[in-house]
Amino acid sequence: MALVLGYLVYSRIAERVYGVDFKMAMPCKTKADGVDYVEMPTWKIFLIQLLNIAGLGPVFGALAGCLFGPVALLWIVLGCILAGALHDFLAALMSAEKGGANLPELVQSHLGKGAGYVMRGLCVVLMLLVGVVFTSGPAGMLHAIVSNVSVTTWCVCILLYYFLATILPIDVIIGRLYPIFGALFIFMAVGLAVALPFGEHEVLPITDFCANLHPQNLSVWPMIFVTIACGAISGFHATQSPMMVRCLPDVRRARPVFYGAMVAEGLVALIWATVGLTLRDTLTDYTMVSNAAGKLVPQLAGEGQIPASFAQLTLSSPATAVSHACTALLGKVGAALAVLGVVVLPITSGDTAMRCCRLMLADALRVEQKSWVRRLFIAVPLFACVIFISQVDFSIIWRYFGWANQTLACFTLWSIAVCLRRRARLHWLATVPALFMTTVCTCFLLYAPECIIGLPMQVATLSGVGVSALCLAIFLWRARS
Repeated sequence: MALVLGYLVYSRIAERVYGVDFKMAMPCKTKADGVDYVEMPTWKIFLIQLLNIAGLGPVFGALAGCLFGPVALLWIVLGCILAGALHDFLAALMSAEKGGANLPELVQSHLGKGAGYVMRGLCVVLMLLVGVVFTSGPAGMLHAIVSNVSVTTWCVCILLYYFLATILPIDVIIGRLYPIFGALFIFMAVGLAVALPFGEHEVLPITDFCANLHPQNLSVWPMIFVTIACGAISGFHATQSPMMVRCLPDVRRARPVFYGAMVAEGLVALIWATVGLTLRDTLTDYTMVSNAAGKLVPQLAGEGQIPASFAQLTLSSPATAVSHACTALLGKVGAALAVLGVVVLPITSGDTAMRCCRLMLADALRVEQKSWVRRLFIAVPLFACVIFISQVDFSIIWRYFGWANQTLACFTLWSIAVCLRRRARLHWLATVPALFMTTVCTCFLLYAPECIIGLPMQVATLSGVGVSALCLAIFLWRARS
């Protein structure tokens, strides 16, 4: 209910504060090329935007975040309304005013060339990593469903689909397949939400929002704000918004498409966090066996040894936790459809991530993309990089992925704040979440076990506050022009 009210009320406030020019000529009309600037129906754009941004984050991130306890629900709701949806919506409006410009160009126009170059490099690296991870992840889940097809074969099939979706006109594959993918996605979300109250387990057995229940005793601050990105706020989203801005026929539809899609993703994350909190201390369909040390441990038939609770299972294998949750709530048939819905999420983010990467590089190199030969000129090296990275152990780099994603959101929020201040608008709408996320990202980098610095929490937090204060001082000084 809070997310719906946020859309009905706060999105209108954001729209009025920004001062949208409702007579604006949209890029799909002024730059139509039949490839990337293609006018499409609003309902289809909404569905594509939703599936673009809803990768594995609102599922795996929400399950990982619910390990901290019910506080995850608060962050999803407040983060989505006050930061994430605002971030996606206003970034889209900024792009529309600049003819569908990509995120690096938006950052450069408001924060300077240096920030633009950093943003472009960060975006390209993130898009490539998304392409790699969102190939192996769904391939593994598809192999679990169809075990006689190897993971490698599924990877090849997914990469081939990504390549076609990257170089063909946006309405040829993405525009036609997303309604089908959307049906699976909606079934997954609605099916779990409806099944929860009728399951064998008490819904939300723990409602203490102040309790930290993490099995590894990780600190809620700042860990949860990076653990749960998609569903609350994610910098990746701002890289996707310009792609749909180029297809939007009327700026009046920007609010339901961009703010609305983020609210819908927040609802998905809320459902999965609730599932995780409901099942956190349960695990069915297992037997106790003796391990090599002679201790009794739980074991699922044919799957080897696993931890004794859903929370511990989530720590060790999020994909297995998803399958277990769907089976427990929806039965075997429903679980198969729901898992397919989960598989759809990364695939529909991976294809547009690679397409977005092509567009960013094309803009940077000033290579027009109407010609299919020139699209191949950029796409082929990109996919060669994806194949190369997939052969390398980048687990250390991946530890920083969540932080890099939220840092991307910081750059976007500060760009929005500068834009609002230059327009003599209420910039605090974006400045406050920018300050908060800057503190989070700095503290995480200095404190988190995933990183190598490892400062004490108090020192890391004070450093985060100091960096945010410095950013605010620079912002108030430089954004006057």
